[in-house]
Amino acid sequence: MLRIYKGQNNHLALVDLLNGLASQEPVIWFDLFNPSAEETRLVEEKLAIAIPTRDEMQEIELSDRLYQEDGAEFMTMTAAAKLDSDYPAKVPVTFILKGTSLVTVRHADPKPFQVYANRIQRSNGAACETGELVMLGLLEAMIDRTADALERAGNEVDAISREVFRKSNASATKKTRDLQSLIEQIGQKGDLLTIIRESLVSVGRLVAYHVATEGSGQRKAAKESRQRIKLIQRDAASLGDHALFLSNKINFLLDATLGLINLEQNQIIKIFSVAAVVFLPPTLVASIYGMNFDVMPELKWQLGYPYALSMMVLSALLPFLYFKRRGWL
Repeated sequence: MLRIYKGQNNHLALVDLLNGLASQEPVIWFDLFNPSAEETRLVEEKLAIAIPTRDEMQEIELSDRLYQEDGAEFMTMTAAAKLDSDYPAKVPVTFILKGTSLVTVRHADPKPFQVYANRIQRSNGAACETGELVMLGLLEAMIDRTADALERAGNEVDAISREVFRKSNASATKKTRDLQSLIEQIGQKGDLLTIIRESLVSVGRLVAYHVATEGSGQRKAAKESRQRIKLIQRDAASLGDHALFLSNKINFLLDATLGLINLEQNQIIKIFSVAAVVFLPPTLVASIYGMNFDVMPELKWQLGYPYALSMMVLSALLPFLYFKRRGWL
């Protein structure tokens, strides 16, 4: 899908594909979403550039993600998508700046693109006179979306922390916690924070490269653009620090949860150990008086059976009382 946006009273308006390409009025934003080969060819001919393929966008080498070619600036970042779902994903998004035009190439639909596209078409929306301002607006929308996701993740991590360290008078054997579910939640939050951190690092690299190309003398950045770039860099750095803090907290909660599992397992093993010790003396008494020898004076006692039972009960009761007094039961 190819969407074309042109300037209209310092704002952008979505125009028809054929009219947008045929008109002499410059296009501010070409948005390629899962483009076909024909749509890619049309944009390449319009701007005289070579748009990277999906496989090229997924390259991790910095030289394949940030470079200049045919008088255009190619910048590929890792964006976070599906942040509201249980299965967040990271997707590559390419920004191509040539003159006053911007080309975005993506094979997923992150929510910031939808939000920003609706915002810039309003009469009271932010001014978007050049493709660079559109790119900065998209990055700001991604930063805002990431901040919301981090805030929500922080609240959920706090809820997990309260669940892990909740106070309970009952022993682990009387009140079992769903520790497996907690570990699954911790794992999901860990994956989310990893994707967010990678996306923020990618934004920082993209903006730093863009600033470096501006400083090389190819074009002079407007004052507004420089200020917005500084804000994006600052926000990305601060959100990255917050994501790192939450990641460390997630690791701590994971270790604490595994420690609770070990404590419950030790509690179960302790119960079996105490039971074995309690029943060991009665078993010994029963084994002795269960022997079939001719010379056993107790076999002719009239009170021999009650005597053996009493010995068994007493030998079991003494260890039980001892463990109870020590607090092991």
